[in-house]
Amino acid sequence: MRIPRRAAIAAVVLAAVLPLSACGGGSGTGSSDASGKVEGKITFQTWNLQANFKDYFDGVIAGFEKKYPGTEVKWVDRPGEGYADKISADAAGGTLPDVVNVSPDLVAPLAKAGLALDLDQAAPTYAKEYLPGAWASHQVPGTEGTFAFPWYLNTGPMFYNKRLLKDAGLDPATPPATYDQVFAAGMKLAGASKGKVAALANVPTIEDFGRYGGELMNEDGTGFAFNDAKGVELLTKYKELYDARALDPQALTATPESSGHKFLTESVAMNPGSALDLANFKKQAPGLYKNIGITEQVSNTGKANMYVMGLMVNARTQQKPASVAFAHYVTDATRQMEFAKQVAIFPSTQGSLDDPYFTEEDGTDETRVRVAAAKSLKTAVNYTPVLFSEQMKTELRNQIAKALQGKQSPKEALDNAVKACDRLLQQS
Repeated sequence: MRIPRRAAIAAVVLAAVLPLSACGGGSGTGSSDASGKVEGKITFQTWNLQANFKDYFDGVIAGFEKKYPGTEVKWVDRPGEGYADKISADAAGGTLPDVVNVSPDLVAPLAKAGLALDLDQAAPTYAKEYLPGAWASHQVPGTEGTFAFPWYLNTGPMFYNKRLLKDAGLDPATPPATYDQVFAAGMKLAGASKGKVAALANVPTIEDFGRYGGELMNEDGTGFAFNDAKGVELLTKYKELYDARALDPQALTATPESSGHKFLTESVAMNPGSALDLANFKKQAPGLYKNIGITEQVSNTGKANMYVMGLMVNARTQQKPASVAFAHYVTDATRQMEFAKQVAIFPSTQGSLDDPYFTEEDGTDETRVRVAAAKSLKTAVNYTPVLFSEQMKTELRNQIAKALQGKQSPKEALDNAVKACDRLLQQS
C-alpha cells in the first residue's frame, strides 16, 4: 500500500482523456444532481489495497448494501504498477468504473475532460464533513468544482538527532521550526563538525517552495510562479548550505532511501519520516534511536504538507445517486476511523483527529509519530499543484542541481524551470 506519495504519471491520463472534453463539462450523460433513490449495481476501483485489506473492504461493502437494499457493489483492485495507464485506457474506452480511487494529480485530467463529477454541484452538503484543506485538494486550477471525496491523509514529522544539535551548540529541546532556523542551524552544524555533519540531505522540492511561503501557480492554472522573489530566496539559501556542506554533498542525486541512510549513520541531523522509520532506527541504530527527536515539518506558513487520496465519482455513471452515496459512505468519519486503526493513515473528516487515538501517547514509537503527525494535519494543505507532473518535478530538480553547482544563478535556474514546466503544461 503506497500512502505518502504516488509516482504515477498523470500525463498519460491527460493525453488520453482530454480529447473527450468536448463531450462533457463534468456532468456526464445526465445532470450533476445526485439526488434520487440509491439503488443499482456499481463498480468500485481501488489502488493496490486488496492484498492487505480485503476483509475491511468486504465489510464496508456489506455495510453499504445492507444500508441501501437494492444496491450491489463490485470491487476491483488494480496494482500500483501501471495504474495511471489503466485509468487512461478506461477513460478513453468509456469503461471507467463508477467510483475510482485517485490522487489529486490523476483526478485533474479527468476533471478537465468532464469525466469527474463535480461534488460542489452534485453533493455540496458533504463539504462541511471534511477538513477544508482535504476538500480543496481535489480542486483543479482553472476548472470550477471539487472532483473527489477526500479519503485518507498522510504526512510525516521531522526527525532530528538531539546529540548532533547539542554538539553544535544548539538546544535539542527547541529544534528548528522555520526555514531560516534550519539554515542557521545548518551553518552551525557544518561549522562545528568541520563539514562532516549536514542539516539536510535533500534538495528543495515544489513542496518546500510552498511551505516557504512562495507562489507556486497563478490563480487560473495557466502557468507556474515558483520563480518569484520567495522562490529565488529559498534556492539562494540552499546554495549557501550546499557551499558550506550544511546540505549533504550527495543531495543532488539523493533518494528518500539514501537520505534516510545518511540520517541513520548520523551524518545528517534532520530528516522527514514516518513511524516505520522509528522501528528501523530502534533495530539498526540504537545509538541514534535514544537521541531521536520528533517535531513538526519545517514551514514558514504554519501549515504542513499533506498527502491525500480521494474517491472520484465517474460523471458518466448510470447510477449517480448510488455512486455518490457509496463514495461518501467509504469516506465518512466512521469508515475512515476504522481504516486508520488498521494502517498508518489519517482520516480527512472534521473532528476525527481530536479522537484520543490521535491525541494521547502511550509510550510506543507508533503513537509518538501518530500524535505528532495528526496535530499538523488539522491545518495542513496539499502544496504540490495538481497539475505538476512527474516530468515537471524532474525539470525543477535538474535546474536546482545546476544552481547548486554554480552553473547558473538561482534566479536563472527557477526561470528556466518555470519556462520548461509551462511548456509541458501547454503541451498537455
